[in-house]
Amino acid sequence: MSFTDEEVERYARHLVLREVGGPGQQKLKASSVLVVGAGGLGAPAALYLAAAGVGRLGLVDADVVALSNLQRQVIFTSSDIGRGKVVAAGQRLAALNPHVAIEPHPVMLDEANARELAAGYDLVLDGTDSFATRFAVNAACYAEAKPLVSGAIGRWSGQLALFEAGLTRGRPLAERRPCYRCLVPETPPDAETCSAVGVMGALAGVMGSMMALEAIKQITGAGQTLSGRLLIYDALTAEVRTVGLSPDPECEVCGR
Repeated sequence: MSFTDEEVERYARHLVLREVGGPGQQKLKASSVLVVGAGGLGAPAALYLAAAGVGRLGLVDADVVALSNLQRQVIFTSSDIGRGKVVAAGQRLAALNPHVAIEPHPVMLDEANARELAAGYDLVLDGTDSFATRFAVNAACYAEAKPLVSGAIGRWSGQLALFEAGLTRGRPLAERRPCYRCLVPETPPDAETCSAVGVMGALAGVMGSMMALEAIKQITGAGQTLSGRLLIYDALTAEVRTVGLSPDPECEVCGR
């Protein structure tokens, strides 16, 4: 897979980066990523994935842009209020990088369509704020053997992990990777929404960018991903820590 002169200039800082280089940039160009949720996390993630040169980028979201979104969903402007998110975001991404094929899916992902959507891409990012959607995305990625980058934010804190359970199913338990349901078996009884408790807008940019970074590392093979680990970021104290995750033998998705 070759690059045009314009692409060589566009991706120059990647091409001279030892861990990416020409081979890594070719992998990005050949890859496809599905971003579920074009909101606070999906917006910056999609911007950086498009800028990085992912070949095909899908966006799933049934919502329209609201004024309250603009505090953190930086892919939109005031003129987008009332427009479908995937349409407005798709136009912005196409303007940022015309070499990326943008595929808008103006639907709500659920158990009925999750597998079909996930099956068409190499990797899935989930930045939604609904546990029902997260559970459906996780089950689909496990069934279709797709890696899943999952991010979450609330108030001043964020979480990020890469789940590869579908890629290790069938192996002995000691060799398996956990899925999202190993971490969150059920909807927490005290689950809070950003609309109820608030969220720092810049935090969405931090965690969404990190989601894109994990996806790029997974695609190019650069560095060590967060597979099997959970990153926790406390913006108020500027502290970051990671904890190990283990597969749950009794998990209803990836367990026995």
